[in-house]
This record gives sequence, structure tokens and C-alpha cells, in this order.
Amino acid sequence: MNAAQPGYGESPRAGRRRIYIVPALFTTANLFAGFYAAVAALKGYQLVHTDWEAAARFFDNAAKAIGWAVLFDTLDGRIARMTGATSEFGLELDSLADVISFGIAPAILAYAWGYGSAPPAYDPRFAGLAWAVSFIFLMCGAFRLARFNVHTRRPIPQSKKERRQFVGLPIPAAAGLIAAIVHFVRTPLLAASSHNVSLAGLNIRIDSSFWSLMLLMLVFSLAMLMISTVRYTASKSVGASRLSPRLTFLLLSLLVCGIYFYSRWVLLILATAYVSHGVISRIMGRVTRWHRREHSLHEPATKEFF
Repeated sequence: MNAAQPGYGESPRAGRRRIYIVPALFTTANLFAGFYAAVAALKGYQLVHTDWEAAARFFDNAAKAIGWAVLFDTLDGRIARMTGATSEFGLELDSLADVISFGIAPAILAYAWGYGSAPPAYDPRFAGLAWAVSFIFLMCGAFRLARFNVHTRRPIPQSKKERRQFVGLPIPAAAGLIAAIVHFVRTPLLAASSHNVSLAGLNIRIDSSFWSLMLLMLVFSLAMLMISTVRYTASKSVGASRLSPRLTFLLLSLLVCGIYFYSRWVLLILATAYVSHGVISRIMGRVTRWHRREHSLHEPATKEFF
């Protein structure tokens, strides 16, 4: 090796350190995005009763920051696996960053943008419920990360199916759906317009209180999905290895263009599809097993002739 070649005169240990720094930088960016999202949500909450437009900008920035955190979290894991830079320290740092970016930040955002500022929050009983649901989301997210770390360190090798699937909704996906909803609507729920809808002879009033309750139920459902046994496709198994390079480039280009020009619709559809596909797969699996069991019970016994 001559002096012109890269790495000349340095120890392999120094080069190894630089490899570990690369995924750590993306983890740090993930942590910063989560911190920024939490601060922006708090700033929006301060203005929600006085300036809806300014509050909407802060909430939208918080939602975008969570989206960037999802991207950074995806990249740091893939880069660590590609470079062989996975380590116990990196795993713990990534989990701590995820608690901030996908646990605390979306919990604060949902509270500040939605059920913490909408009219039902003025009721002391509802205010306590709003606090509880946001905390439950954070607690279930931390539980989900802890369970993931335990499964990762299991001495028993995982099967091919287990490597392709997550047990429980990943916390970035739960946070991503909340951020996608806020980015799609933008205007705080406090400013939602009111109108009446007739359904089966009942007159239902659709206003900020109604949407606040819907958001409360959604956040609680996401929390329950994170600690459930519903299986979701692992992000690392979603790759382009089976596609031609040209088709891969085309699909990625279309995705980037769609997010750039129609981010509100594309991100909401992607987040909703991922969160829903695990539940739909579980329901379809149970229906299929029930149908097979019923078919076997009603199938006539075959006669044997001697």
C-alpha cells in the first residue's frame, strides 16, 4: 500500500471507529428531530387559543420532524447492517432516541393538536383521560421497544418467518400515523367546523369534540397494537432484491415525487396502509382458520368398503 491509498498509516481500529460513527450520526439526527417535534408541538399549544394559523404551522413542523425521524431511524439500522457496525451500544442508543422521537413527541403532538385543546378537554374528567391516553401511548411504546430488544438478544436463532415480521406494531409506524394525520389536517381540532349528520334516524353533531374523541380512540388503539401479538412486515424485509434495478429506480422516483408534490395524501395513505395491514391479516387469518374448521366438521365421513 502506498501513501496515496486511503487508510494508509492508520490502524484498523481507527477505521472501525469511523464505521460505527456513521449510523450513530443518523441516530443523533433522529433524536434531534424528535426533540424539535416536541418543542414545536408545545409552541403550537401555546398559540392554539390565540392564533390558529401560527399554531397550525408549528404543529405541521412537528409532524414533519417526526417524519424525518422515521427516515433517519430507518437509515441508521440499514447502514449499520450494511457496514457490519451493529453493536450493543448502538442498539441502546437507538432505543433511547426512539422513545423521544416516537414516544414522547407524538404523545405531546396528539395532546396539543387534538384532544388536549379541543372543547372536551375543558371537562376535568376528559382532561384527565387525555393525559392518561398520551401517557399510555408512551408507556406502550417503551414496552414495545424493550420487547424488541429482548427478542433481538435471544440466544435462540429466529426462524425465517420471525425475521420477516415484527410482533406488535412498530413504534415508528404508530408515531408516523399520528404525524401523517396532523400533516394532512394541519388546522388544530379546536378550529374544526361544526355540522350535523343524520345516520339511521339519529342526528349526530360533527364538531371539534367529536374529532377529539376519535383521535383519543385512535391513539389508544395504536398503543394497544404496539403491545399486541399482531404481526407486521419488518421494514428490513421490504427491499428491492426481487425487482430489477430499473423497476426499483422507477418506483423510488415515483415515491419521492409523490411525497414531494402530494405529501399530505401519500404519507397518510402509506401510514394508514401499514398500520391496517397487520390487523387485516390477523382478521383474515382467523376467518380462514374458522372456515377450514367448520368445513372439516361438516364434511361427510368417507365410507370404507371391504
